[in-house]
Amino acid sequence: MKSRKKDGLSSAELSSFCGQVALILEAGIPLYDGMETLAGVGTNSDNADLYTAASRKVTATGSLYEALEADERWPRYLVEMVGIGEKSGQLDKVMRGLEGYYAREDRIRSSIVGAVTYPVVLGVMLIVIVLILLWRVLPVFNRVLNSMGITMNQSGNALLNVGTILGWVVMAVVAVLLIAVLVFVILMRTKHRAKVLNTLQHIVPSLHRLQKKLSASRVAGVLSMMLAGGFPTGEALTMTSAVLDDQDAAAQVDRIRRELENGQTFAEALTGTEIFDELQNRMITMGSATGREDQVLSKIASLNEEQAEEDISRLVSIIEPTLVALLAIIIGAVLLSVMMSMAGILTNL
Repeated sequence: MKSRKKDGLSSAELSSFCGQVALILEAGIPLYDGMETLAGVGTNSDNADLYTAASRKVTATGSLYEALEADERWPRYLVEMVGIGEKSGQLDKVMRGLEGYYAREDRIRSSIVGAVTYPVVLGVMLIVIVLILLWRVLPVFNRVLNSMGITMNQSGNALLNVGTILGWVVMAVVAVLLIAVLVFVILMRTKHRAKVLNTLQHIVPSLHRLQKKLSASRVAGVLSMMLAGGFPTGEALTMTSAVLDDQDAAAQVDRIRRELENGQTFAEALTGTEIFDELQNRMITMGSATGREDQVLSKIASLNEEQAEEDISRLVSIIEPTLVALLAIIIGAVLLSVMMSMAGILTNL
């Protein structure tokens, strides 16, 4: 999937935009009139030019997809889903679904930030305090002892050296971790975001399972809309592949299209991949036998989306205690180094 710029609307703003467009369509208001109203309401916002440009393009072309496609600040997933909604005649349903999608994304992001912020702030404060102890306080104590004519014996000197070395080693490890986190955050805001996420999925199995459910939800949801709109399965699969940022899932969708060209039925080709689990494959087979593939796929999309949201909630709920536990270990190691250094000094009193 072609990358887009990241300096557009936030998830909350995207959710609001999609909800407003859905409301315009549900009320039967011409899209160009509704977009002109949205542009007028948003004149005082930071993204006024974004709304204005979209409104002008909709007025000129009559297509929301072309309006969003012309500006790289709109997310690729939103653009492609709008295109599918226009082609299938279900743009109002697509926009309402996108409203919920970006609202969930905003809630998840806020939860993650909230879970991470407290331990990180606490850790930085404690690390600064311990750093001052290692860098300023202990050397002062040592100079005071020397000015009093007290020399370090062998055991005291050993404790001081071990404690100081341990403290600096732990501080170096913490610095490396902080740099790694900073690099990760920066890369997530660049065109390398997909590669970073793919690497994380291989490192953390739970993220791989989560991505698989999200991809299954997208595949089922897009296919459901396209089939309900009367589109041929080949074109439906092409559009589905366009909205996927998971390269593995996109490759499997392409494989489904090739299997159709080789004479397999839609149900056989779809269930022959690893996109859906065994129960969902059975649902697809039954839906195909009864001629209700679109309804079954819509249900599967909802099930995978609910499961993904539950997994995300569980993942977020363990972030804070995990970080706190890691922080406790690090701070314990640093404090141990300080105590060993203090013991080394006190042995000479």
